[in-house]
Amino acid sequence: MKEIEHRASELISWVEDIKDKNGSSAGALYILKDNHVVVEHYSGRHTHEEDARNVQADSQFNVASARKSYLGLAVSYALYDNYIESLDDPISRYMPELDPQMVIGTTIRHLSTHSHGLHIDEKGNWYREFEPGTDWAYRNIGVDILTELIHRLYGKGFPQLLEERIFSRVGLKETGWRTEPAANLVNIIGDVTEPSLSGLGTTNDGKEKNLFVSAREFALWGELHLQKGRMNGEQVVPPQVIDLSTSIQNGVYHDSSLPDNGLFWYVQGDARAKSEMGERVPQGSYQILGVTGPTLLVIPSLNVVVAKMYNKRYNYGGEDYLHYLREFSNKVAYLFTDSQ
Repeated sequence: MKEIEHRASELISWVEDIKDKNGSSAGALYILKDNHVVVEHYSGRHTHEEDARNVQADSQFNVASARKSYLGLAVSYALYDNYIESLDDPISRYMPELDPQMVIGTTIRHLSTHSHGLHIDEKGNWYREFEPGTDWAYRNIGVDILTELIHRLYGKGFPQLLEERIFSRVGLKETGWRTEPAANLVNIIGDVTEPSLSGLGTTNDGKEKNLFVSAREFALWGELHLQKGRMNGEQVVPPQVIDLSTSIQNGVYHDSSLPDNGLFWYVQGDARAKSEMGERVPQGSYQILGVTGPTLLVIPSLNVVVAKMYNKRYNYGGEDYLHYLREFSNKVAYLFTDSQ
């Protein structure tokens, strides 16, 4: 136990060091092991202003692209509810207004695993980078398409779908697409020399990057997946929905360094050089992060969930940012394996 406490202290120090080096004003680390809180750490303030609110347990961070894990679960629900027949359905079947030549061969699977090959130029024109399923590129156009798809299939945004089916049932109050300022919302730091950004949106339908989550509820989102949809003694989400979302769904790439994905989650199969998870992380683990620094790592084989929060746009390390993301996940794996 003392060894685990020592390594946990080292992990907190690492998280704090990166926070300071990157210019983040706020940080948090929340770790669940065997459904118990083993680390709960908060530091800094909501902005760099001296009178800004201190980070607390109820502080909600803008999780940026980590919101894609919520969309991924909605896509999995659509398959379970038979709104779509297969992940391999062409997107044109559901959205016939899309340019047929542009999206030919593009499936829901491709859109959910960053392997669709579509991109948008500076003028807003779509173009194709590569043929569907042959390569991997992190492009938000797939997110935009699937967000619209879920809205059409259910007649509501995916946040409303998840609120009805999950959030309200498990009592998530610190998770939501925020449009109004509130004291417990952490601002986003862009350039440290300029005023911070609110991160608020104009709508809560999931079409904007305005999902705010506290560290403890971010960890509960991971715990929901770890427990195959079972929370508080109730099967809230069908296990099949969780399994589809968190297992490898992309095809085999010619480039073996490319990361594997579930429905937007990075999933650890064989260790990949371009994955955000390090080589020490066990197979079957999955992770998602955002440009503002939030990271949610789930390690089923160790029964561990880790939520790390920052509020600085762009992860530390510049072009070498993957090194630090991998280092963090390796440190987590080290914390709970070699010390056992």
